[in-house]
Amino acid sequence: MSSASSNSPFENGVMLYMAYLSKEGLQTFKQFLVDENPRPGSVQITWDQVKTARWGEVVHLLVEFFPGRLAWDVTHDIFAKMNQTELCLRVQMELNYILPNLEPEDSNPKEIPVNLEEGESDKIQEYKVHVTDEYSMIRTMTTWSGSHVDFLYQDIERHERFLPCLFLPKRPQARQPKTVVLQGVAGVGKTSLAKKVMLEWAESKFCHHKCRCAFYFHCREMAQVDEQSFAELIARKWPGSRALMSKIMSKPDQLLLLFDGFEEVSLTLTDRPADLSDDWNQKLPGPVLLTSLLSKRMLPEATLLVAFRFTSWRKLKPFLKHPSFITLTGFSMAERAKYFRTYFGNKRDADEALRFVTGNTVLFSMCQVPAVCWMVCSCLRQQMQRGADLAQAYPNATAVFVQYLSGFFATKPGSPPRNTHQTRLAGLCYLAAEGMWDTRWVFDTKDLEQARLDETAVATFLRVNIFQRVAGDRDRYAFAILSFQEFFAALLYVLCFPQRLRNFRVLDRVQIIRLIAYPGRKKTYPAQMGLFLSGLLNETCASAAGKSFGCKLSLGNKKKLLKVAALLHECGPPTPHHGVPQLFYCLHEIQEEAFVRQTLSDCQKAALIISKKKDMQVSAFCLKHCQHLRDLELTMTLTVPYVGTLSPDPLHSAEPESSDLCFLWWQEFCSVFRTHENLEVLTLTNTSLEAESVKVLSAALRHPGCKLQKLIFRRVHPSMLNEDLIQVLIENQYLSYLEIQGTEMRREAMEFLCTALKCPQCYLQYLRLEDCSVTPKSWVDLAKDLGSNKR
Repeated sequence: MSSASSNSPFENGVMLYMAYLSKEGLQTFKQFLVDENPRPGSVQITWDQVKTARWGEVVHLLVEFFPGRLAWDVTHDIFAKMNQTELCLRVQMELNYILPNLEPEDSNPKEIPVNLEEGESDKIQEYKVHVTDEYSMIRTMTTWSGSHVDFLYQDIERHERFLPCLFLPKRPQARQPKTVVLQGVAGVGKTSLAKKVMLEWAESKFCHHKCRCAFYFHCREMAQVDEQSFAELIARKWPGSRALMSKIMSKPDQLLLLFDGFEEVSLTLTDRPADLSDDWNQKLPGPVLLTSLLSKRMLPEATLLVAFRFTSWRKLKPFLKHPSFITLTGFSMAERAKYFRTYFGNKRDADEALRFVTGNTVLFSMCQVPAVCWMVCSCLRQQMQRGADLAQAYPNATAVFVQYLSGFFATKPGSPPRNTHQTRLAGLCYLAAEGMWDTRWVFDTKDLEQARLDETAVATFLRVNIFQRVAGDRDRYAFAILSFQEFFAALLYVLCFPQRLRNFRVLDRVQIIRLIAYPGRKKTYPAQMGLFLSGLLNETCASAAGKSFGCKLSLGNKKKLLKVAALLHECGPPTPHHGVPQLFYCLHEIQEEAFVRQTLSDCQKAALIISKKKDMQVSAFCLKHCQHLRDLELTMTLTVPYVGTLSPDPLHSAEPESSDLCFLWWQEFCSVFRTHENLEVLTLTNTSLEAESVKVLSAALRHPGCKLQKLIFRRVHPSMLNEDLIQVLIENQYLSYLEIQGTEMRREAMEFLCTALKCPQCYLQYLRLEDCSVTPKSWVDLAKDLGSNKR
């Protein structure tokens, strides 16, 4: 996406070692800091500015008040006074690294803040009180509206750590980013974090020294029919502030503007520079005003925090200037484990539930979204209370959504007639699917009418939290969780419509390609819908769905999917930088080996990047069915823990995501080298494997059933080239080609290689070493051994 993209505000941040200070140590540091003499012409740091500041805010103050290397010199001096020898060393190391890129000490002198009169300061304080009242509700968000009495709310701990560091100055220039993007899938807390920023600012805990005023804007505020100015927007949020805002606008670098809700409106940003304006008093159409602000045409010195889903990036990319990205991923593995432990309340049930869900990495990854995590826990508990076998109850991840969502359609005394029930379900699915294909997540009364959803149906969906009203608008609705929309959209294509000539809605080739063909790591919005569709095409899941929803289902699209999927192999594999193909994920969700085998029968080449455990599980499952596979290119960035080092307790281990299964999946993955007789080429690129993982791979390559002919290593970790792996050259008589590129060849590796080359059982005919770090002596030894090789 961008070189500035990261998963964390800490990436490339400066002075991260400040986080090592204890609470008491940070207070001591701040006391020394206020006694430091600023450079001439600057403003003295006061105790009021640092009193409530956390370490990230202290870094801001240091870089701002002590330009250039002065910030590091001051930090070093204070650490020395505190006898923090190790931290002094870290300061010096960082300074040496970034010094060539730091701005000169006399550049960009600190601007004098706006001088406010007593009444004006009081007015800002009144606004802060208003903001506190408005956003304090996020601290009491412990329930989900409706009848879900078992709903459990849990904070996302990383967000608390992110808060003080969202605008942390970055290497190498130690500049604070002026535009920060919060990106992530729906439901992982982007809006909550943005509102927490407002709350922390109002309580003088965030950007207190930097930002006089902060304003949160939902994009619907820009979607008004009438033209409006930025001044009018502010006036609605802060009545009676016109005169004071004029003063603050004279120093726009002291403004913090937050933008959210891009997916809830149909704004088309303008790409005509001539339409944009730098006048904050000028009335403009909503899209033009928003574009003027995002592109920094208006208020270029202001600091922006912009929150959106991955799917909005393409629309917003042309307008954001040098953004710094922070990816919110929702619950970490440890937080998911903690959630299960808290929800179930006893270790036995929590262990059983977590053991099941970590065995399905796709389902476990969905639990990153807090509301989905609760939904999964709720469903598992219901089945466990009945004494059901979880693996039979849930053949795939989709089956969990079937159970949860079908519960709202179950026929009960007083329920609407069967025809009405089915009409509502079909209408809901139609609405969801139309929204998915058109990238719409918010629906108005016209959309509901087209889907034949009347007021009673809408009220029912609101009551059970399938729908929710869009904030500030009673006539616009969205699915409470995006996964609900994705599920019902998929369900449309397995519903049976007896009155139609073909009793199911037929997916065309282009639609199927959009659902199953895109690589798994590419953030395309139909991918999850494709996963749900695949899950519903599993006959066991489809049967359960038909009974649970009280309707007939058709698997007519299953043959169409098979036909299109088979054609994909003729176009070659996806580009390797995208990871595991989406098709692999869909086939894993179908969980029918005969169907998977038929779909992959013509697959001859696979290019995979395995960075997550779900990549490993899905790839291991699918590759064993690629019976005609000839060429495998693998990039492995996932560390596979050895079973012997694992914690027996999945809830309290450092890696709760069933690491023992991961090692078994790696063994299953490597088994293809001894079972697939057509597999001739293995390329490992940018890969680092632990010794035990190399041992598993080596054993598979040495197996008599392995017919591999070419083995290629490109930029792999030098430790991989150990005796186990080199021994393959002796024991695999089919292997005739070895290529190593861009890899350090350690002395031991060269010795192993030379020994193998001298062995009569080595059938190697072609050896290529390119851009490898090798000692001169090793080159000489290699030349001798090549000369003695009879082949």
